[in-house]
Amino acid sequence: MAFEYNLEKQHAKGKLHAIERINALVDKDSFMEIYAAARHQCTNFGMDKKDIPYDGVITGFGTINGRKVAIYSQDFTVQGGSLGKVHGEKIAELIEKAIEYKCPVIGVNDSGGARIQEGVDALCGYGEIFKQNVRASGVIPQISVIVGPCAGGAVYSPGLTDFIFTVDKISEMYITGPKVVKQVMFMDISSEDLGGAAIHAQKSGVAHYRAQNEKECFEKVKELLDYIPHFYGDKVKADTKFKFSSKKAKEIQNVLPESSTKGYDIKNVIENVIDDGTFYEIMPEFAANAVVGFGKIEGKTVGIVGNNPGFFGGVLNCDASDKISRFVRYCDCYDIPLLTFVDVPGFIPGPQEEQKGIIRHGAKLLYAYSEASVPKVTVITRKAYGGAYIAMCSKHLGADFVYAWPKAEIAVMGAEGAIGILYAKEADPNVKAQKGQEYRETFMTPTIAAQRDYISAVINPEETRAKVVQSFNFLEGKTSNDVICKKHGNIPL
Repeated sequence: MAFEYNLEKQHAKGKLHAIERINALVDKDSFMEIYAAARHQCTNFGMDKKDIPYDGVITGFGTINGRKVAIYSQDFTVQGGSLGKVHGEKIAELIEKAIEYKCPVIGVNDSGGARIQEGVDALCGYGEIFKQNVRASGVIPQISVIVGPCAGGAVYSPGLTDFIFTVDKISEMYITGPKVVKQVMFMDISSEDLGGAAIHAQKSGVAHYRAQNEKECFEKVKELLDYIPHFYGDKVKADTKFKFSSKKAKEIQNVLPESSTKGYDIKNVIENVIDDGTFYEIMPEFAANAVVGFGKIEGKTVGIVGNNPGFFGGVLNCDASDKISRFVRYCDCYDIPLLTFVDVPGFIPGPQEEQKGIIRHGAKLLYAYSEASVPKVTVITRKAYGGAYIAMCSKHLGADFVYAWPKAEIAVMGAEGAIGILYAKEADPNVKAQKGQEYRETFMTPTIAAQRDYISAVINPEETRAKVVQSFNFLEGKTSNDVICKKHGNIPL
């Protein structure tokens, strides 16, 4: 190449350079750059005198763990990594080629935003990228890595991709920056508090993973690519050397606390069912009352969803509904089987969630599970109440096999709430206590659901792994014949 990378400029900020980021991701000596000679054609505001190497973005192909990927990396040392028409066209064409070549696309974002000197041409560049992001959705995985500023129109390309990785104290994402917020809202706020990695990992749910440094971030990206298909129709190669500790089958018996009102971590159930050390959690800091991620069962990738009673009792709220729905739809896009663990007391009550639109957000969950045609296995560990029971991949929404542990409570609501309604006028507490016990014995067991064929079988916790393995083996090659003539459904976004 006829130019030198300005590495020192990035290193002075404690950041890697664009080419170093690419090399940190791809296998050694596998990167093949394309369109390195591309240059802008803008003549306004003195731009005709500026030579911007590769127009501020390095694009090309390489391999990660031996499999091909498309990758672009914005160079903040070159005109602030700003996006102009040619810059945008390079990225858009790379995504288009990734669709054609059937490989994931990874975007490393570090840009000051639209190149103001190019005016509407810069906006054209963003538009071309967005169009290709949408074309690629469900065809190839799209991964965004935010390792610098990402503001204004720039945030919507990552927002359209499947997974967003951020780095603490480095990543910034916001529609409008702190200066504009101050001018318009008369509010002083730092970039970190407005749109830092912690904000998007914990509060907004925009980020799927927050790393402590760039090296950790790139390693997590590479790890993810070992779990997911690299294009629609691709089959992830099963790991024939998987391990499953036999002692876990016994340990799972001790996960549930004696009291049905006491919380526990659903990840302890998950870890005791999947292959050893294979759980890859997605969005671990956001909506912790729900857990989603990938795992391996006998070396094969499955998507895992669970309510987590250790946080807010595992209740479904707006954020948890969104988190699960998006993950379920991703798995369905790429034919990844779904394993769901249910312990849910219901949808959260109260004006705050109602005003946020819990009806709309909860409907997404119903839609996502109903629409998913992949193999679906559900395990009810404890509570499954009301509409939340239905929403968490019940037989009624198309689960292929539904198993319940002996302590499972499948009912419209808990005993206290039910008796409070049914015997609201009863003054004698002894009568209420007696009726409450009758309700528990009659409804708070999996018996009725099993008798109605809503439950495939009541199993002991230690049988869970074997039943899940057996079920997914039977479901391999499952096809859906439920085809209705329509363009597409209208998910309640």
